Amino acid sequence: MTDLSIIPFGGVRENGKNMYAVTVADEIFIFDAGLKYPETDQLGIDVVVPDFEYFIKNSDKIAGVFLTHGHADAIGALPYFLQQVQAPIFGSELTIELAKLAIKEQEALKDYKDYHIINEKTEIDFGKVTVSFFNTTHSIPDSLGIVLGTPYGQVVYTGDFKFDQTSDAGYETDISRLVEVGQGKVLALLADAAGTGNDLDSVNESKISEYILETFRENKQKRIIVAAVASNIQRIQQVIDATVATKRQLVLSGNDIENVVRTAIRLRKLNLPIPESKLFVNLKNAKNLPISETVILETGRMGEPIKHLNRMANGEDPYIHIGVDDLVFITTTPSTAMESVVAKTRDMLFKRGADVKQISSDLRSSGHASRNDLQMMINLLKPQYFMPVQGEYRVMTSAKAAAEEVHISEDHIMMAMKGDQFKWLSDHFELQDSFTVGETLIDGAGIGDIGNVVLRDRRILSEDGIFVSVVTIDRKKRQVVSKPKLTSRGFVYVKANRDLMKEASEITVKQIETYLTTTKSFDWNELKNGVREVLSRFLFEQTRRRPMVMPVVMEVNQNRRPMAHKSLQTRPRQEVKNEKSTPNTAKSSKKRGKKTIIKAAD
Repeated sequence: MTDLSIIPFGGVRENGKNMYAVTVADEIFIFDAGLKYPETDQLGIDVVVPDFEYFIKNSDKIAGVFLTHGHADAIGALPYFLQQVQAPIFGSELTIELAKLAIKEQEALKDYKDYHIINEKTEIDFGKVTVSFFNTTHSIPDSLGIVLGTPYGQVVYTGDFKFDQTSDAGYETDISRLVEVGQGKVLALLADAAGTGNDLDSVNESKISEYILETFRENKQKRIIVAAVASNIQRIQQVIDATVATKRQLVLSGNDIENVVRTAIRLRKLNLPIPESKLFVNLKNAKNLPISETVILETGRMGEPIKHLNRMANGEDPYIHIGVDDLVFITTTPSTAMESVVAKTRDMLFKRGADVKQISSDLRSSGHASRNDLQMMINLLKPQYFMPVQGEYRVMTSAKAAAEEVHISEDHIMMAMKGDQFKWLSDHFELQDSFTVGETLIDGAGIGDIGNVVLRDRRILSEDGIFVSVVTIDRKKRQVVSKPKLTSRGFVYVKANRDLMKEASEITVKQIETYLTTTKSFDWNELKNGVREVLSRFLFEQTRRRPMVMPVVMEVNQNRRPMAHKSLQTRPRQEVKNEKSTPNTAKSSKKRGKKTIIKAAD
């Protein structure tokens, strides 16, 4: 038995959230630390990142985090990971700069400096293990694949890739380097499978550049609003080229895209055909530009453009108001989870009178490997074992079929789940252990404080609303002091359902009085649960809906405070009346005597 194992912590049977750990002896090498955008049922969640518990427990064994490129699905989890685990970060120059942009948003990480810039020529010696890299083609420059050299052979991780013979400088795949790696012993290939669900190859980027320029020329009299992923540098370059070619000016809408563009310009990863001062216009000054000379490049939080575009379509953007003079050009290919949002957003844009064009409707545009691309990668590297990553299960199945066509046998294809531990046993990989790896939900500043229970409550609120019953009791007298105050939000309209509310009030009182007169050992939770149960049953019987029922029970205590101000209370009334009071004593005397104290029990 050897001491080499592979464990995915994300990126398998899901779209995004790439994170894979290869352990050799007592060292853990982490490939990527990405996020994914929430599914439609994860209400209110901003992003989802992997569960880091395993890495926290083994933090002393982590050799480093090796990043393949600067998209959110590869670097987006770093700000949350580094708050819990300190580890060196390795990546290309642009990747590291984009990672810094994400990390600097966290106050706790403002002084973090353990970054290491590498490139395709770098080889890092960790003793038993060497880490080297190769250039790949993706929609962002400086994308790299990773080669982990171990005493038993090589483990290769492609990151996101595709093959494009027309790619520009900075985007080319180093095929000769792949051939060199393939001449050695490749134990396992972890390869991007996201684009293999479609048998068609993606069009090359030169065709997409022509398509974007043609779209700009066809809409000479319209303002063009381009929705793009902030870190899709290649697409941004194409938009800049089309803007200059049609004699327009470019407005950046969103802090994320402005930061990314400024960083890419500084590192010379974006080429500006004209000076910045003639190309860019501040968002606040965009209203002064003629619409036929305006291009707005928009994105949203975390660089994802669709949700921000949705708010613009709803008229919620303070600077950009969409109307009949606009073309909205969606240049991103939405994930499966975002397709319904895109459809609704398009519908709202049409209602506002805008024209809408979506690049994925006319061209098969993808930064991920097609079926043919994957087969070419396998043929170049000749791996003994293959693990499809970066995709939902249906996509992984397509990649499996493609691998079998180029003679990778079924028992040498690892269809992994998160937490599966594949160990190298001298001559083969075997699934030897598996543990639960959850996911961490990020909502605002909260990290991991949102779980399934909270999501379930949000789902109930979104579907059936909330019903609140507030009632005050006297526990000593064992009676209800006042009638319940009932509130409904998102459940029923109160004024149109007076009989329902009246009966709900009576049921609440009856349940509480029954409990107070029969219980021997008073328990607040037991009392509230009883009210919740009878109200839930009643409301479902009457409406066939299940709102979230929240009973709030308060207690009244009408006893005066024992021995409070005893000396004053025993003095003759006339003596108190004739006594000259200072303002403070007069103020205090108003508070003395019998008082009602109400305390909330929930």
